[in-house]
Amino acid sequence: MLKNDRWIKKMALEHRMIEPFQETQVRQNAISFGLSSYGYDIRIADEFKIFTNINTTIVDPKNFDPKSLVDFRGDVCIIPPNSFALGRSVEYFRIPRTVITVTLGKSTYARCGIITNVTPLEPEWEGFVTLEISNTTPLPAKIYAHEGIAQVIFFENEEGCLESYADRQGKYQAQRGITLPRI
Repeated sequence: MLKNDRWIKKMALEHRMIEPFQETQVRQNAISFGLSSYGYDIRIADEFKIFTNINTTIVDPKNFDPKSLVDFRGDVCIIPPNSFALGRSVEYFRIPRTVITVTLGKSTYARCGIITNVTPLEPEWEGFVTLEISNTTPLPAKIYAHEGIAQVIFFENEEGCLESYADRQGKYQAQRGITLPRI
């Protein structure tokens, strides 16, 4: 069942599902973030890893070369044309066993050709969310740190799952920073 703002607020405040938690949607001079009607708009932190091809590396998810990324910290990240950057959420998540999430990019960025990709946050996963932000345009693109980047939508099944992410000892459990691909 899709969960609403009342459920999200209760879970965030009583069970520390989202920290820090913004109880209202902040929109003034910012790409919106915080609680919405049926989800939560997460912010991107000021830490980025920007893809570069200076080493003419092949992108291989089984053997990812960290030298393909340049570390950057700042309030505005410029993603090169037809490239991408990795970032992390400001918010730390603790997903209950009965919940799974879907994350969608903000329409403000999508209307500029900037796509945000996140895999589902699985039952009993916790950590900062690693986000992939793709610039699909032939021009450089700006990403604003500490502002909205994506919306998390929560679904609950009262029975819960047979095996959670924590039960499987998932490889991205309790990730703290921007986490690169692992096997």
